[in-house]
Amino acid sequence: MTENTPKRKSGRPKLKDGEKGNYHVSRVEKKKRVTRKRIKSLKNAEAKAKKKLDSLNDKSANIKHAEKLMRSGGLAVEENVKKLPKSVRAKLDDHTQILFNPNDGPQTDFLAAPEKEVLYGGAAGGGKSFAMLMDLLRYAHNPNHRALLLRRTLAELTELVDQSRKIYPQAFPGAIFRESKNTWSFPSGATALFSYVDKDTDAARYQGQSFTWIGIDELGHYPTPYVWNYLRSRLRTTDTTIDTYMRASANPGGSGGWWIKKMFIDPSPPNDPFWATDVDTGKILLHGANHPQRPGEPLFQRRFIPARLTDNPHLAESGEYEAMLLSLPEVERRRLLEGDWDVADGAAFSEFDRAVHVVEPFEIPYNWPRIRAADYGYSSPSCVLWGAVDWDNNFWIYRELYSAGYTGETLAEMITALEEFDPPMNISVLDGSCWSKHGTGPSIAETLTRNGVRFIPADKNRMAGKIELHRRLMMNEKTAEPRMRIFSTCTNLVRTLPTIPLSKTNSEDVDTKAEDHAYDALRYMCMTRQTGLPHAGMMNKVKEQTYTPINQIFGY
Repeated sequence: MTENTPKRKSGRPKLKDGEKGNYHVSRVEKKKRVTRKRIKSLKNAEAKAKKKLDSLNDKSANIKHAEKLMRSGGLAVEENVKKLPKSVRAKLDDHTQILFNPNDGPQTDFLAAPEKEVLYGGAAGGGKSFAMLMDLLRYAHNPNHRALLLRRTLAELTELVDQSRKIYPQAFPGAIFRESKNTWSFPSGATALFSYVDKDTDAARYQGQSFTWIGIDELGHYPTPYVWNYLRSRLRTTDTTIDTYMRASANPGGSGGWWIKKMFIDPSPPNDPFWATDVDTGKILLHGANHPQRPGEPLFQRRFIPARLTDNPHLAESGEYEAMLLSLPEVERRRLLEGDWDVADGAAFSEFDRAVHVVEPFEIPYNWPRIRAADYGYSSPSCVLWGAVDWDNNFWIYRELYSAGYTGETLAEMITALEEFDPPMNISVLDGSCWSKHGTGPSIAETLTRNGVRFIPADKNRMAGKIELHRRLMMNEKTAEPRMRIFSTCTNLVRTLPTIPLSKTNSEDVDTKAEDHAYDALRYMCMTRQTGLPHAGMMNKVKEQTYTPINQIFGY
């Protein structure tokens, strides 16, 4: 190196403006990065190509279906028609006749529902039965489609058959109804059997048969879920292009209203899909642990779509049908006109209205007095309710604990955990029988006390407690509001309170054989602050009253 040669500076070379450094990266790493970018670019291109191919395939399928509609009739979904090219859509409009257009709202939701089991239920006159006839045709263009539509008796089936005769031959020219077999045969080879199941044993007639669509009109006529559960085993197909469905319509009440409410109404708010649960236990139905694809995962989804008379403009506009429903007794009116699933025959608390007495949870003010009330059971469920009292003496039931199989120690642990952030309870009441001793061991009440959860015996006057609950549920004349509200999270209280029946032997009491655990706990709570007792304001008025004797001489 000569004296004139500039000395090389040590360290990293200075970067130009906007230039990024790439130090400490080997040639191998640089190649890897280039390869990753190329792979990512190819994957993006593949995804775009696949999306475009799927779109073209859908378009081609829609065009073929449109050509088939113009040639031999069938069903067209409005969303698919909108996707067609303008020329094809115009041609389709010129060659088609609209035989059925679903009413906006629930009827449309029902026909488009993707869930495995759907109940379309509620008020009379909502268009439920006609929607069942149309939903049956989902895959009538597929030769592997086999539908089964049922009623309780053969006589009840007649109206459905007559309605189908008016529309099926027009929707599918060439469709034939075989009277001897009560079966529709469609040009594609698909079939639809119209039949009946009167007794549970009649369901065995379909043993060994398979269907892709099963529907029951007026499901509430079946007193138990046996028929519905058995027919689910007949729902199967080897055709991967067909999704299997079970559909039902029902009005509130009837001999089967109790189990329909537990299966479809109670688990979730209307219109919200939910995982299917067991009617008896309330637990989600799961695949077996050895299932090859979905071990331990939920089986399928259900959905409840409520119906009202106003959903059917053809009946609602004249007002004649509504006037007829308004003339019915209160229980039937609330069922058939309002679609109320909470009202029951001989219900002890007919004044209960879910829309009025059930509210969404909110943060309870810390200074509101708190009450805890419990009804203990081991084989039967234990129920613990937590309530708060506002400054107008109104109850707000904000939490429940409802489960069977709890010992005194376990129940105390659960209560302690739930009350971790609560203020101290002003009063806690428990069924007085929990102080009874059986043997030499401690009673349930003593066990709870030893584990830090204290109670006092509840006032168990059944008649007074029931009357007090009536007072709480009634509307306050001054405020036009009830004296009790229940958080929607108290699902078991909301489920059982409106359906608990009156006793058949004592009309002044509820049926003690019914599911009355939440009711008993609520009754105990009501007796801690009775609305019928005189309060300070009433006593002050008594003091202010002046006494004027009628006879001034004798003073009386």
